[in-house]
Amino acid sequence: MNYSRKPLTENLSNTIIKNMTQNKSILLIICMILSLSTQSDAQRLVVDKIIGNVGGEIVLLSDVEEQYAYFKANDPSIDENAKCDILESIIAQKLIVNQAKVDSIDVTTAEVEQQLEARLGTILAQMNGDEELFRETYGATVDEMKERYRADQREQILAEKMQRDLIFQVDITPSEVKEFYESIPKDSLPYLSAEVEVSEIVMKPRINGEELQKAYQQLIDIKKRIDDGEDFAELAKKYSMDGSAVKGGDLGFSNRGTMVQEYEAVAYNLEKGEISDVVETEFGLHLIQLLQRRGNRIHTRHILIRPDITENDKEIIRMELDSIRQLIELDSISFEYAHSKHSEESAQSYHYGGRIRNPQTGTTFFETGALPSDIYFAIEELEVGQLSEPIMYRDLRGDEFYRIIRLDSSTRPHQVNLEQDYSKIQQFAKEGKKNEYLAKWIEEKYETTLIKVNEAYKGCPNLERWL
Repeated sequence: MNYSRKPLTENLSNTIIKNMTQNKSILLIICMILSLSTQSDAQRLVVDKIIGNVGGEIVLLSDVEEQYAYFKANDPSIDENAKCDILESIIAQKLIVNQAKVDSIDVTTAEVEQQLEARLGTILAQMNGDEELFRETYGATVDEMKERYRADQREQILAEKMQRDLIFQVDITPSEVKEFYESIPKDSLPYLSAEVEVSEIVMKPRINGEELQKAYQQLIDIKKRIDDGEDFAELAKKYSMDGSAVKGGDLGFSNRGTMVQEYEAVAYNLEKGEISDVVETEFGLHLIQLLQRRGNRIHTRHILIRPDITENDKEIIRMELDSIRQLIELDSISFEYAHSKHSEESAQSYHYGGRIRNPQTGTTFFETGALPSDIYFAIEELEVGQLSEPIMYRDLRGDEFYRIIRLDSSTRPHQVNLEQDYSKIQQFAKEGKKNEYLAKWIEEKYETTLIKVNEAYKGCPNLERWL
């Protein structure tokens, strides 16, 4: 039988809800509040009718309609009745914002601008930096959208800071974890599949000097052809070794800090139309041309040449990694030392001491069936603490790397229990306690804050006390 982690989540979440029966509507509100920040700015509707007041904050009909449109787009089965819950969640959010202002929580202009820049920058990047397409899609320029959402962004940051302040001190004791676990009926405790934790040391084959010189000379020759009158875009289409080649090397507009340091250091110092000398980055060698500059944003195109990695280069790094493996097995060096000294900093695991994190759960635990196939077969016969032979893998760009894998822990399929799954149970128990604390706080503020809702919502049972 295939047991997944999902039943654990469902059962523990259900327990949280049972422990909060008196505040179950508040729990729903909390969940909805947490979802608001993920909504698309494109779904803003301009409807200027006030339908509620929360302390000093107003609620607009557009606040409800835009969120309803968002949820409807993600779940077509929801109906108009959902607007009652949506409005209640907005009231709770406005309540938090109102209290944040009462408590004089500070939000700087820089914080607001940074968030707006990041959000709108992400949208613009998906459009390859085409500001005209952005304007056509949203009916406003980037600057106009910033102005439109500046107040909303400030409110969101206020609410997030207030919530962080409220639950910052919430902690959970071992006895509370045990109490939480024991509150789950034994026949409801789920079974977990076999799980493992693994670490890696990653090394990338080094380009030899001969191949590097070949790539460098190729770009020198290409630049001379451009200087002699050939078209940059056509040469990029023919020679550039990345996805931008089909667009003549065009990378669109980018903000400072969004490209690799070596590229930006050169690009930001070019004059409009100027072409750089050869620039080396982790991606390869580039010729860069600055097309436009708008404030702190630049529009560039490039020609990228990736020097060849020879079979001999690969074998050298594989043998080096195997030597490191043998030193660890002989206890001459520790895995941790070898990782810090030799592992590629570009590998995501580098920042976690070599631990590979599960992108689906955010933890270090993998069900064996969810492991990448190369890792699964590499550790299949290992005991805990043992290392695999060096194996090759490719990253998202298609670049080749080599790694050795250490099996850190392994559990057989089992029913959830405190001994083996304490950290998972603790996590859910703590989140439940935070939600319970926030729910209680919101309910208390309901009683001490002046809240009014338009009569048009008299059909909503959950809003009756504010009509």
